[in-house]
Amino acid sequence: MRRIGSSIMILTLALVYAPAPGQDLQTLVPHALQFAQQQLRQSVLEIGDSARFARSSQSDGSWKTTPARDWTSGFFPGALWYMYEYTNDPFFKKSAEKWTAGMVEQQFDRGTHDLGFKIFCSYGTGNRLSPSEEYQKVIVQAAKTLSGRFNPVVGCIKSWDNRKWVYPVIVDNMMNLELLFWAAEHGGPKELREIAVKHAETTMKNHFRADGGSYHVLSYDTTNGSILVRNTHQGYADESVWARGQAWAIYGFTMTYRFTKDPRFLATAQRAADYYLQRLPADHVPYWDFQAPEIPNEPRDVSAAAITASALFELSSYVKTEKQKEEYLRHAKNILRSLCAAPYLAEGTASHAVLNHATGSKPANSEVDVSIIYADYYFIEAMLRYLKLGK
Repeated sequence: MRRIGSSIMILTLALVYAPAPGQDLQTLVPHALQFAQQQLRQSVLEIGDSARFARSSQSDGSWKTTPARDWTSGFFPGALWYMYEYTNDPFFKKSAEKWTAGMVEQQFDRGTHDLGFKIFCSYGTGNRLSPSEEYQKVIVQAAKTLSGRFNPVVGCIKSWDNRKWVYPVIVDNMMNLELLFWAAEHGGPKELREIAVKHAETTMKNHFRADGGSYHVLSYDTTNGSILVRNTHQGYADESVWARGQAWAIYGFTMTYRFTKDPRFLATAQRAADYYLQRLPADHVPYWDFQAPEIPNEPRDVSAAAITASALFELSSYVKTEKQKEEYLRHAKNILRSLCAAPYLAEGTASHAVLNHATGSKPANSEVDVSIIYADYYFIEAMLRYLKLGK
């Protein structure tokens, strides 16, 4: 369903599609995964060319595709790998291998901070499920390439080139640290871990407000490491909290704690999660920005919901008390319950994807209220994490 301007219709959607508390995830999740299997199988046939990668839905529901250099390219092969993990179907393994191989040259891309998204979601997931010396070499090389964007004076990896900022660092960049951590533990230089830890420490110190909300973009002075500005690029305002940015923070610091076991990073993940969870609407799927001015007449973002659900399943396994664990699990399950049903599950709609109602960049009026591949990727990941709980 495309976005409808009428406030009455939006309020009706929120009321009609709020999931019933009694809906059983043990039924909903397998059904959603079966639907995801169907959609991904059709997407493989639709796209065909392994030099093209699903990104977002077009007006007729078909995929808009991108070349491998796009920051989202790793999510399509990653989703195929996840579906192979779930089904053990050779079709998905063969397809995942095909689109993963289409990204091989990206290991040398020095012009992006998104090598973690591109390489670890594809090659990293593939190597976990089908270990390969070739895959491991690509991952380690990509980590080395990414490390070239680190500035020791700033203490961070540079996010973007040729933008209006001197040395921009976005909260999303936390997600790319997994590539560095893994490579440092699997034959890469040990300095990769040091870079990842320093980037996380700097982000932890500078990207958060006292209430746990995160800034999107910080620009640093490269001569002394001081902060020049705190801005947004995809959020509503510099002092608002962009929902997907907050989701990246939750996931990124949870993952960083996995590799470091540093309690500071766990505490940061929890602060970010608590901010996010305290501000959700009744159906647990956030509006694209927590301070967007026309809530409830604003677009939702299922990508933020899917990222957060996946992160919460992991975060729940690290927290110190049973009460905290149960609270994070409850929220993760509530999010999944919504995503597994209308209007968010794309079943019965024209979309060739798995989820509807994602928002890419509202300020740029780009990919607003569409299906987006990274929402599908983290949704499938979250469902697989739920199934591994066994309850």
